[in-house]
Amino acid sequence: MRVLVVGAGAVGGYFGARLTQAGRDITFLVRGERAKQLNTDGIRVVSPHGDLTMPVKVVLADQLKKPFDIIFLSMKGFALDQAMNDFAIAVGPNTTILPILNGMRHMETLSSRFGEEALIGGVCMVSTEMDKDGRIVQLSEVQKLSYGELNRQITPRTEQTDEVFRGAGFDTQLSTDIVQGMWEKWVQLAAAGAITCLMRGDIGEVARAPGGIEFSRAILLECIAIATVCGHRPTPQFQQQQIATLTAEDSKFTTSLYRDLLRSNHIEVDAILGDLLKHAQAHSVEATLLRAAYTHLSVYENRKQQSPRGA
Repeated sequence: MRVLVVGAGAVGGYFGARLTQAGRDITFLVRGERAKQLNTDGIRVVSPHGDLTMPVKVVLADQLKKPFDIIFLSMKGFALDQAMNDFAIAVGPNTTILPILNGMRHMETLSSRFGEEALIGGVCMVSTEMDKDGRIVQLSEVQKLSYGELNRQITPRTEQTDEVFRGAGFDTQLSTDIVQGMWEKWVQLAAAGAITCLMRGDIGEVARAPGGIEFSRAILLECIAIATVCGHRPTPQFQQQQIATLTAEDSKFTTSLYRDLLRSNHIEVDAILGDLLKHAQAHSVEATLLRAAYTHLSVYENRKQQSPRGA
């Protein structure tokens, strides 16, 4: 199975590197400067599961000539439109597109362009970032990738996908309820992102502040309420786990949304918070704290977009 990993950033680069290390046929679709870096230094990972540096296959968009069996997508939501133009020629009639983007809006975008039949769902649980030298740094030991058909069936293509990803140095799951998993990941990410970005601290710092635990719990409950009215009520186990995780006073947990904010990068505020609030509005769900976080972060992102250099 030939796999095209679109981008070689913190998430795609990490999973692509582990798959390459395991002997899978992986090609990274990247742009100029990242291509030069990978061709010169190889892909470099710093991880509690073992560091690695190794050469990888790299291709530019104008060098793509034929379809791949699997296209693995993990870019930021705001980069999806350009990415689709870049990899479109690699999508054939039997290509499986596996996106692990944040939120759910990307599924509609991809379906409109390539057809729903090309897509399977995906959820990743990993905390990584790319440092100034282009190394991918894993911040915690958690590393799991789940995937499955949107109609909850086990099919030959998901079994083939499972064969590619299973046994490659990270945890995997061939799911029969991947859409529920995607919604639960969205709830977690939106709640944690809103908490840390609005309060400008990690989960533990917020929990230790006066009123912090009540605040964090309230935001989480807003996100759960939205998912519930949309037909994807998180399981009781998930809810209890997230309450514990997002109110732990000794936690240093943050999200990519918060880390991007601290680095003055563009942020996925619309995909993670804005789209969730559209669902809330459609079902008349009050989400006062989540909306405050969205407005707050939209001011930041609008300023970034209006700046000549995006600074």
